[in-house]
Amino acid sequence: MAGQFWSPSDEGGYLYSDELSELIRMQLQPRCKFRQFTEPREADKPLHKGANFYWDVISSIGTRASSALGEREKMPETDFTITQRSLTVTEGGNSVPFSQKLEMLAKHDLVAIIEKTLREDAMKFFDASVYTQFNLTPLRATPTSGTSTTAITLDTTVQATVTNNIEMGIEHIKLIADTMQERNIPAYMDGDYVCLSRPTTLRPVKDDLEAIHQYTETGLSMIFAGEKGRYEGIRFVEQTNIPVGGAYDSTTFDAFTGTGDAWNNAKSSWAFFFGGDTVLECLVVPEEIRAKIPTDFGRSKAIAWYYLGGYGLVHTDATNARIIKWDSAA
Repeated sequence: MAGQFWSPSDEGGYLYSDELSELIRMQLQPRCKFRQFTEPREADKPLHKGANFYWDVISSIGTRASSALGEREKMPETDFTITQRSLTVTEGGNSVPFSQKLEMLAKHDLVAIIEKTLREDAMKFFDASVYTQFNLTPLRATPTSGTSTTAITLDTTVQATVTNNIEMGIEHIKLIADTMQERNIPAYMDGDYVCLSRPTTLRPVKDDLEAIHQYTETGLSMIFAGEKGRYEGIRFVEQTNIPVGGAYDSTTFDAFTGTGDAWNNAKSSWAFFFGGDTVLECLVVPEEIRAKIPTDFGRSKAIAWYYLGGYGLVHTDATNARIIKWDSAA
């Protein structure tokens, strides 16, 4: 049985010592980065309404006005279409059982330690859940021929067709920024797009950003958690919850377990460039810490985190997609 108990040292016994440091030292844990970019957060789903959550997507006007109207000319008529997307509300959670004996004999506050550990676990779960939706975007950008620094190939069917074999650089970012603007992808905030990736993927870019923004106010004004800089109307945000790699042909990459699978040649890794209206969160029960009712006459206890909700990519078609993934076929 998993849990925390007094007898095994590494499961609870170490929480007591005749001379025990009062400072609790936790292993390093990443913080939520993906989840901050979900929108909008729907928090008012009523009870007894089923597990599906729907939202409407309104198209552009069917036929644009083509010219000025003549005085005797009839007003033209057109229309627009409404499509519907949905997500399924699911539960998320994890728990840590512990014995009453461990709680009573430990010098540290066992409940506080478990709560902090569970919060870290919840953050990883949320980022993995949102990443999974981001990764459904049909738009995939790769350097043309795998190594070009002056051209990118944009695939529109979820699958990258070029094996990436070069670091992501400033020129690639300029090309992606131009592509987003040409596709009329709306800005995420204050006229800016966002790029979310891992520190090593952004390292070549950060080296250039240090020089570009060394003396500019915009280079120092950070908005998002993990933000490192701004260039070409793109704000760069780092995260480490989601591992490296995960090309289209990968069978081992798993965002939830943190199992990475580097791209062939490992010259770069994924990066998401996006504007507004990306992933929707249906929030029914916000994440919370719950305590189990003690059993076995109060000797068996547990604490859990719990969440009821779901995430869904807002625009799944290439024409209206808001997210471009820097990707690789292998």
